[in-house]
Amino acid sequence: MGIDYEPVIGLETHVQLKTRTKMWCGCANAFGADPNTNVCPVCLGLPGVLPVANEEALRLTALTGFLLNCTVARHAKFDRKNYFYPDMPKNYQITQYDLPSTREGFLEFEYQGGLMRVRITRAHLEEDVGKSFHFARNSGLDFNRAGVPLLEIVSEPDITNAEMACEYLNALKEVLVQGGISDCDMEKGMVRCDVNVSVRPRGTTPLGAKIEIKNMNSFSGVRRALEYEIPRQIEIVSQGGKLIQSTRRWDDDAGITEEMRTKEDAHDYRYFPDPDLMPFKPDDAWVEGVRARVVELPLARKQRFMRDYQLPAGDAENFKQDIALGDFYEGIARQSRHPKAVANWVINNLRAKLAETGGTLATLAFKPEAINELVTLVESGKISNKIAQEVFTDMYATGEAPGVIVEKKGLVQVSDTGAIDQFCDQVIAAHPGPANDFRAGKVAALNFLKGQVMKLSKGKANPALAGETLERKLKA
Repeated sequence: MGIDYEPVIGLETHVQLKTRTKMWCGCANAFGADPNTNVCPVCLGLPGVLPVANEEALRLTALTGFLLNCTVARHAKFDRKNYFYPDMPKNYQITQYDLPSTREGFLEFEYQGGLMRVRITRAHLEEDVGKSFHFARNSGLDFNRAGVPLLEIVSEPDITNAEMACEYLNALKEVLVQGGISDCDMEKGMVRCDVNVSVRPRGTTPLGAKIEIKNMNSFSGVRRALEYEIPRQIEIVSQGGKLIQSTRRWDDDAGITEEMRTKEDAHDYRYFPDPDLMPFKPDDAWVEGVRARVVELPLARKQRFMRDYQLPAGDAENFKQDIALGDFYEGIARQSRHPKAVANWVINNLRAKLAETGGTLATLAFKPEAINELVTLVESGKISNKIAQEVFTDMYATGEAPGVIVEKKGLVQVSDTGAIDQFCDQVIAAHPGPANDFRAGKVAALNFLKGQVMKLSKGKANPALAGETLERKLKA
């Protein structure tokens, strides 16, 4: 029997920070401007210029550290990482090397019905580079992106397959977006990912040769690249071959990875402290000011909604993903004895109406507590669920309170036994076939007859009472 191999995966995720200006200058951090219009001598790397650190980028880095359970350093510094690329204006990148702003954290996320934890090695601050464009007969460089603050979040090699890698990335994106760190718009290049993957005999500890797949710009690309690369590596070592540490690129069209360079060709970046930037030593007041910006993590929010309001996972997931809708719901649910019913109306009815009409929570005609009133009318038996749908439509359109609508339109549910008896007698007389089917043991026929009672009563009959009355009369 052959050796069973397992993959070991670590991810380096590069995220553009949500700042108004670039990392070292006052140029706009904005996507979509004409090429080389958001530039200045600093971000073009011209001789004699001096960088000045963007304090909001430093705050967002520390905030990311808190959100990812990291240690936020009280002593960090910036280094020069020396290398030449056409889109690197200075021929070096200012980054953090041995003393980053944050280190040693973790991210918890849901995976295959349980909770998974991936350790975070560090989240360090650096600058983005420009962008190359290749045309038919020449190439162009756009330096608008050069100098944009970039956070590199490095995971430990705790990820074991392609699906888990995608779940980690999606969970990380949720934290960063909801924490106000980045918009994480992948179509605008705000998130990119380098994938480190090796294979080893299952159950062993030493890591295999690390293969790095550079500059993945979509989570689905990460999944596809791993689904190709892991079997490729396993096939080589299974046949007695040897893997060499190397860097590869993902060809999305061909669905394969291709070698760019091997370890022997790897760059010596010659890191040294940037002489133009002082070490960063935040004081207690600065750190506590950042800590005050920490938001509830998406997973913690979902768990709390399930715990405090007895919601199923699906409902809580809706409120985890849509923060505004969840906050709206919670404002009502805190005052309600029926939080699950409130969730049904908010998710199934209100959200659908907003999508249908293009409305927003801020422009609702009715007050939030009207949903609680509507739920109470249904739960008390004053109106049926069918009538409640009609009331909600009116409430959404006019802003009138549910009780007012019910009284004005005479929609109170009929629970008078005499009236229900008459409706049932009429339905049984009008539909002898289904009535005899029920008497013959076809239980489902009762639902048809009950539907006819509701139709005859224009939805006002108490459904439970109608069912009980029909069953009693048909069995008599």
